[in-house]
Amino acid sequence: MLTKILGAASTLALFAALSGPVVAAPVKIDFWYGNSGDISKRVQEQCERFNASQSDYQIVCTSQGSYDASLQNTIAAFRAGQQPTIAQVSDAGTLDIMLSGAFYPANKLMKDNGFDVNWDDYFSGIKSYYATSKGEMNSFPFNSSTALLYWNKDAYAKIGRDHGPATWEEAAADFKALKAAGYSCPLGFNVSRDEVWQLEEQFLAVHGEPNATLNNGYDGLGAEMAFNKGKWVQFVRDLKGWYDAGEAVLKSKETGQTFVEAFAAGDCQTILTSVGDHGNIGRTAKEGMNWDVAMLPVYEGTERKNSLVGGASLWTIAGKSPEEYKAAAAFYNFIAKPEEALTWSTVTGYIPVRQSGFDYLNGEGFYDKAPYKGRELAIQSLTFTPPTPVTRGQRLGGLLQIRQEIANALQAIVIQNADVQTSLDDAATRGNAILRRFEQTYAGKTLP
Repeated sequence: MLTKILGAASTLALFAALSGPVVAAPVKIDFWYGNSGDISKRVQEQCERFNASQSDYQIVCTSQGSYDASLQNTIAAFRAGQQPTIAQVSDAGTLDIMLSGAFYPANKLMKDNGFDVNWDDYFSGIKSYYATSKGEMNSFPFNSSTALLYWNKDAYAKIGRDHGPATWEEAAADFKALKAAGYSCPLGFNVSRDEVWQLEEQFLAVHGEPNATLNNGYDGLGAEMAFNKGKWVQFVRDLKGWYDAGEAVLKSKETGQTFVEAFAAGDCQTILTSVGDHGNIGRTAKEGMNWDVAMLPVYEGTERKNSLVGGASLWTIAGKSPEEYKAAAAFYNFIAKPEEALTWSTVTGYIPVRQSGFDYLNGEGFYDKAPYKGRELAIQSLTFTPPTPVTRGQRLGGLLQIRQEIANALQAIVIQNADVQTSLDDAATRGNAILRRFEQTYAGKTLP
């Protein structure tokens, strides 16, 4: 009997020795994002780097196809109790999710999970877009950008120019000269909803003019659209004039070539687009083509202000477990590392969102390298002045819908020869209707 007991004990001991300690499975969380194409691949690579950097957590990153889909799918999933832990929301959807209350504030998340974050390290023009009125961060700036002017150095050299236009008056003269020199597309542009961000919102910011009253909605839900009353009206008139003269050409998927593709191919000599396109243009530019970037022009006599941050931020969604929130905090801490900022900026064209990340890139000589030279202008543009009450961002409900109404007006003006002021006034009226519906939805709510 004793022999049997000892034999059984020996077997159990051997089994225990062979099996070793039980290793807990990593905590798995979902991250839904809206990017597609090349940027989606870069997001996936970042997720893979995080997973490889440690064994406690595993993040599963899934593209929803677009910013709109990412926000709408997240809202629907939250209502069904199937929400991701992290969701990417575009700049335009900031107020919608902020007032929903369905999130775990970024500053509270990190503090609750033992991470000491220097929130003042974020560039002020970026922080102000995603922070409360008290400066408390609600979300984490992620793929951040601003708009720049891209110009073909070889084409401009043929008209005696060694720099991109600094004013719209210079730009008008350059477009006319380029046309006279035989270039069929001095300025490539589009008037879709996605381009309103750079054609209208960025223009207003650098000119120090409001998109809407109440400091672009930061001071309350009762804001009304104001883009139809300032210098932007003159810009739209000028844009229409350049188009009629053949000095500006519509380029889109519908025409067979987007304006970014047209610039990279050398078919258009000037475009306005995000710094996020810098990497793509660098990879696809026509062989031997010399090009550069400049800050957005302003009209003569304008005291330039900082441009706006675009792109999206990461929101931690309510209703998850403490373990999942620990995983989310660890992921945010990972992507904030200066080394990760270098990798992210290298492969995407997006800018570092923190001063420490920017300093690290400078220390590594990042902006001295040919493929990346010029991207520092995005930082200079964002920080050109401290944010003013009308250059810190937008707090407008239904902003994507408002952008569509502005795009509709631009299409009517450019393509159908509609009257400029009347069309913009009508767009403002439709925009106000969107704002009033949003205000009614959140009646009694106070902006944080």
